[in-house]
Amino acid sequence: MKIVMIGPVYPYRGGIAHFTSALAEAIAGVGHEIKIISFKRQYPKFLYPGKSDRDPSAEVRQVKADFILDPLYPGTWNKARQEIVKFEPELVVFQWWTTFWAPAYGSMARGLKKAGIKHVFLIHNVLPHEVRPWDRPMAQYALSTADTFLTLSESQQIIVNRMFPQARVEIAPIPVYQVSAGIRMDQDEAKERLKIPAERKVVLFFGIVRPYKGLKLLVAAAGKLKRAGNPVHLLIAGEFWEAVDDYLKLIRDEQIEDWVTIDNRYIPNEEVPLFFSAADVFAAPYVGGTQSAAVKLAMNYSIPIVITKTVSEDLESSGYPKLEVVVPNDPESLATAIERSGNEGTTNPELTTIINEWAILTNTFSNITR
Repeated sequence: MKIVMIGPVYPYRGGIAHFTSALAEAIAGVGHEIKIISFKRQYPKFLYPGKSDRDPSAEVRQVKADFILDPLYPGTWNKARQEIVKFEPELVVFQWWTTFWAPAYGSMARGLKKAGIKHVFLIHNVLPHEVRPWDRPMAQYALSTADTFLTLSESQQIIVNRMFPQARVEIAPIPVYQVSAGIRMDQDEAKERLKIPAERKVVLFFGIVRPYKGLKLLVAAAGKLKRAGNPVHLLIAGEFWEAVDDYLKLIRDEQIEDWVTIDNRYIPNEEVPLFFSAADVFAAPYVGGTQSAAVKLAMNYSIPIVITKTVSEDLESSGYPKLEVVVPNDPESLATAIERSGNEGTTNPELTTIINEWAILTNTFSNITR
């Protein structure tokens, strides 16, 4: 089968780019012919909250792509559509995670539909985590062209069904995958390199810091544990997309300054094993969102996970052996779960019940075209 995938890949950074590249490799790996259409420019600089949208990693996952699309130049949308029509695919897959691309995607999807080419939107999030008044109509404009959707979580499937009740909606979990080689270092060595005492229990928070990820609740939980005589060391690795000073004040208020390590930057691929190898527990205290690629990275490293119900739906049925699920917005429950987790160490449990989630995704594309 010939498939076109539209979305970011290296040199762009972040979870969607990693996901698009890994999925393209999985699709090619089962014998499909794939063409990737990516971006000449992803966002204007003034709209991007991070320092840069380019990946600084020395070790990269690079796939062949045509870098055509620019969000502000409709001529590039037409050029991409013409390239797709020339390729004659049986299916076009749009990666959907932000309404910023709604004008381009909506225009292209309408052109493809007119040309008789089937397309599907692979939904990471129907709407942004922090919804603005214009997001819903923009999503409606872009997504209304499709008669089939693939979502990565049940919560997003429900939203799609509500917005487009006549559409076909498939669901598959976001897979476990590696950003780097995935080789676990010696834990004491990793802690030493991060200047964390070896005897401390390390709780890792990994990824971009945004309000919906609940880091403030994790800081509050760490304060509770210290006051109870069971302190943990918070290792916070990721770029802050909100005021870091607010977090520093909260850390001071909780009197845990000596029990927190912050690395405020995008973590290059080759450094990912260092942070996950140092961790005794991975914490995902999300109060919003739908799924977490960082959690799937933690599964790859076989780390005990504490996660809120908000993003746990596919993990609870995965068979992952070291999982604590708590209600969101509750530092007390979070603290209790962290205290229980990781006490027996990170000994690489057998994950025999975890299914081949990449196979589910690639098989879904074949099913969609039938």
